[in-house]
Amino acid sequence: QVQLVESGGGLVQAGGSLRLSCAASGRTLINYGMGWFRQAPGKEREFVAYIIRTGYTTYYLDSVKGRFTISRDNAKNTVYLQMNSLTPEDTAVYYCAATENSYSRRPSTFNYWGQGTQVTVSS
Repeated sequence: QVQLVESGGGLVQAGGSLRLSCAASGRTLINYGMGWFRQAPGKEREFVAYIIRTGYTTYYLDSVKGRFTISRDNAKNTVYLQMNSLTPEDTAVYYCAATENSYSRRPSTFNYWGQGTQVTVSS
């Protein structure tokens, strides 16, 4: 079992930045690919970014490429999402998730989820 806890969300103006953290306990994160997802009110949960176990390869939703960066520190059992140049369209609850499977953008392939952290971007 892996327990994931997100932090770092908040209210920011358009063009601003936030850094989300996802701290894990229970098992070491080196065993898992890690993803960030988001869900806006009335919308389905959406893939945002993914990082493989070693951290050498990352994947992004097209609309966040060049603005968001996913990273991980396996020694600290923590995954990060640096978000720059935020827009109101980025407003959502952001979730981190861990998967024992290969890379996928489908939420159903992820085994463990955090409780989410709210990100609100004002115009």
